[in-house]
Amino acid sequence: MGYRIAVVGATGNVGREMLNILAERNFPVEEISALASRRSIGTEISFGDKTLKIKDLATFDFKGWDIALFAIGSDATKEYASKASESGCLVIDNSSLFRYDPDVPLIVPEVNPEAIFGFKKKNIIANPNCSTSQMVVALKPLHDRARIKRVVVSTYQSVSGSGKEGVDELWNQTKGVYVPGQGVASSIFPKKIAFNVIPQIDIFLEDGSTKEEWKMAAETHKILDPKIQVTATCVRVPVFVGHSEAINIEFEDFLDEDEARDILREAPGLMVIDKREPGGYVTPIECVGDYATFISRIRQDNTVENGLNLWCVSDNLRKGAALNAVQIAETYVDRVLEAK
Repeated sequence: MGYRIAVVGATGNVGREMLNILAERNFPVEEISALASRRSIGTEISFGDKTLKIKDLATFDFKGWDIALFAIGSDATKEYASKASESGCLVIDNSSLFRYDPDVPLIVPEVNPEAIFGFKKKNIIANPNCSTSQMVVALKPLHDRARIKRVVVSTYQSVSGSGKEGVDELWNQTKGVYVPGQGVASSIFPKKIAFNVIPQIDIFLEDGSTKEEWKMAAETHKILDPKIQVTATCVRVPVFVGHSEAINIEFEDFLDEDEARDILREAPGLMVIDKREPGGYVTPIECVGDYATFISRIRQDNTVENGLNLWCVSDNLRKGAALNAVQIAETYVDRVLEAK
């Protein structure tokens, strides 16, 4: 059986990845539509071995469509998501608009697939922030074994997390370093990103944290466990694709690093590459295009009673956005539509 699928924001980085992943994973598609703003109408875009033409989101009728994968900003989502959901089409939204709505489930399928049934309240499911998605996939199996008390995470987030404009700014500023008089001013990021790191992602809040840092705590609480204390420092780095995280975990019970390594090797969505030798770990450039979240540098933290450190890397356009959305759609098909 196939389903009618709409990809909203199909010309953007995440929308294109959604189309690629739907094709790669042989999602049961009967019919697919690629939607974007009016200025993109007629633009051709690939879906497997097919070519789709962009349709106008503003005039699209969602009635009779099964699932809409949204990859547009919160403002546009606010305008069109209710139009789709009220037409009977399930919305899986990648923006931040619905993530903290108590009537909208926030799902990472490896972590809380049972939350899928919460869609019935608004016919909407939210996709988490990219930095949260990869972290909770790593935390879940360890939490099941030893119960996590506290997480201290430092992120190293690529510019693609800011969209195509962020990628272009890094590219142009990098070129400008080598061309006298061709420096490029910062417009997407608060400071120059080329050959630099910026300890700010999103706006500052009253307590001095940024909204990105707040998101990681709030979303971990909603997806995994509200009792886990989370403190984050989120940093933008001059990497095109791939988010990295240094994660320090404090458990209620002792967890040996070797047992943790074995647990993570068996967990869904994870790939452990952890050799204590030069290059025996994964870096962002190596994770691009891969489905897995990679775990390296697993080691005991002896400064606390039950501590562990690890390094976590993932393609933010995939697991952090497009792949997770498609996995949510797969879970919905398997647990809801096929169960009817």
